[in-house]
Amino acid sequence: MIDLLVAGGGPAGLAAAIHAARLGMEVVVVEPRAAPVDKACGEGIMPSGVAALRSLGVEVPGHDLRGIRYLEGARSAEATFRDRTGLGVRRTALHSALYQRAVELGVSMAEGKVRGIRQGHDSAGAAGLTARWLIAADGLHSPLRHELGLDRPGGPPRRYGLRRHYRIAPWTDFVEVHWSRQGEAYVTPVGDNLVGVAVLSRDRRSYDEHLTLFPALAALLRGREASPVRGAGPLRQRARSQRAGRTLLVGDAAGYVDALTGEGIALAMATAAAAVRCLAADRPEAYPAQWARLTRRHRLLTEGLLRAARYPATARLIVPTARRAPAAFRAAVHALQ
Repeated sequence: MIDLLVAGGGPAGLAAAIHAARLGMEVVVVEPRAAPVDKACGEGIMPSGVAALRSLGVEVPGHDLRGIRYLEGARSAEATFRDRTGLGVRRTALHSALYQRAVELGVSMAEGKVRGIRQGHDSAGAAGLTARWLIAADGLHSPLRHELGLDRPGGPPRRYGLRRHYRIAPWTDFVEVHWSRQGEAYVTPVGDNLVGVAVLSRDRRSYDEHLTLFPALAALLRGREASPVRGAGPLRQRARSQRAGRTLLVGDAAGYVDALTGEGIALAMATAAAAVRCLAADRPEAYPAQWARLTRRHRLLTEGLLRAARYPATARLIVPTARRAPAAFRAAVHALQ
């Protein structure tokens, strides 16, 4: 019997595997896709996420980020990160670095899907394997969350994300959030000649149609070589609990509010570490409370921004308010970093 079976080889699952391997656990990661795995992602990592990666011995190439800038038309507001920088990094580069680090530490990788979990008083089994513990890190629309009866209705708003890359030299070392009444566009420098642009909205329309809502940004990108579009959604996902028996949910599988504040990778690193600490201490029951504590600020701030962005009358006040109250805007950014 192995110590830990990880279902899902994305950043959250690989981070959990690395933490467990460093504690001397025997770990198997089961993932259906070949590495490196790409997905729709804003690709901006907050400073706490960068620090967490480095603590795991993971160095990722990318573009340093100094802070967050909000823009709407000619108006803008910005806040720099305190003390440390964030990192804009291609999702494939992040996955490759985590994958290689896990393999270096002796984590076994298996191709397949984890289904039909069997749990006893001292083990969990699936995919032909039996382990002392199981971590479900199988993503936003986690089949294991559903199988375990932990799904809760997501509720409004139902938002969707689309992302593509443009061959253009970054014009900023900030993550730029361009606001409109119908959604947001996120600009993240990820290389010397590569910028990622993700759009988030309640409306289901093509990427190019979304981009027309941001005329200045669309004009800057017009004619540039662009990658295929990747999408995700609906983004809001909820879980009744982050634990069922000897199985813990981490990363997006544990619940997700929205990509609006860009904390996905940082939270994946933090919740993966917390899950493994609880398992190492033989206290899986402590994990849901730790998850709630680690994600509380993110959930509160993101929900607040979503409520403001939901209605045109309040959405148009977000950038002017941030501009008029720079100290409050800086405090919000520092709370998230």
